Amino acid sequence: MPAFRNLSAIGRALLPALPAPSPAETWRAPLGACVGLTLCALCVLAMQAAHGGLWFLVAPLGASAVLLFAVPNSPLAQPWSAVVGNTVSAVVAVAVLQVVPPPFDFGIAVGGAIAAMMITRSLHPPGGAVALLAVIEAETVREIGILFALVPVGATTTLLVLSAIVYNRLTGRVYPFRQPHSQPGAERRLGLSSEELGAILGRFNQASNVGVADLARLLAAAEHEAAAHRFDQTRCADLMTKDLITVSAETPLTRAVWLFQKHAIKSLPVVGADGALLGILLQGDLIEALTLGRPVRRSPNARRLRRPLRDLLAEDAMQDAATTVTEDTPVGALLNRLASQAVQVVPVMRGPKVVGIITRSDIIGLLLRGSAERKAA
Repeated sequence: MPAFRNLSAIGRALLPALPAPSPAETWRAPLGACVGLTLCALCVLAMQAAHGGLWFLVAPLGASAVLLFAVPNSPLAQPWSAVVGNTVSAVVAVAVLQVVPPPFDFGIAVGGAIAAMMITRSLHPPGGAVALLAVIEAETVREIGILFALVPVGATTTLLVLSAIVYNRLTGRVYPFRQPHSQPGAERRLGLSSEELGAILGRFNQASNVGVADLARLLAAAEHEAAAHRFDQTRCADLMTKDLITVSAETPLTRAVWLFQKHAIKSLPVVGADGALLGILLQGDLIEALTLGRPVRRSPNARRLRRPLRDLLAEDAMQDAATTVTEDTPVGALLNRLASQAVQVVPVMRGPKVVGIITRSDIIGLLLRGSAERKAA
């Protein structure tokens, strides 16, 4: 039985590692490669007619097309990797051909190309094929000289990259992929900086396979799913405080003080005559308004003139309720808002009307309740 299990494990290891592609992707990527290489071929034909035989297509462009159109999010497929990787590989191969005799030139050219790509942070697998092709076609490459790295390799790779940028964006793929600093939302959610994410990739030797931005997106999605499982799909309607104590915009702050004291609450929804939510009055803002003796509402139209305390109203100290949820919103979706966006209270809405509120204390209570249940189990 152990031997059978070992054979079974070996068999599974030989099966496809990639997931099945979506139906749309099975035509999107091949069509893109077809379009990109056709444009390169047309350009080469035009340049041959104008300038002679220096222009021609190199076979490794086919491998570049696979990366640029099928896996455009890969660090190996980004413009710098493709253009610089192919070009420096060609430069190394031309140099090797000048000093290394066959058959040693094959291995040294490819090995040198890999080293050059790693040093220039432009690792691009087709670059190794460019170096090998240069050695195979040694006579032609020696005749062209160092120009081989620029024309045809660099120029045709650049044209292929430009076509990939246009095609991928037209078909809904982001290419070139966004750099980490343009995704602050993912970092705030994870609580990890780009440097920390990069260190994780380096620790597991995955920096060449997964980009920092990709890792941030994957971890954020995993965190969201984990939160949903942790709270057992609890909805906001299941956790919210339903018997709300509300005030109007014209409620005096002295009345709000009395409500805070009587009911031991920390926030008061401010609603209109039709029940629509206008804002949230927090204890801290109320105390600040009463201490300063003037409105503290964060609004460019708010009147900031000092007035008697009895004249200060709820609208003078309330905050706009920028963050709201519906009754069906999963509680797990609130973690980021409460933890990293300095939100203390989240109103729960039914259309324009507020039907409940959820506070940080409610979330903490749910966490503790789940912890006790898991410990008992």
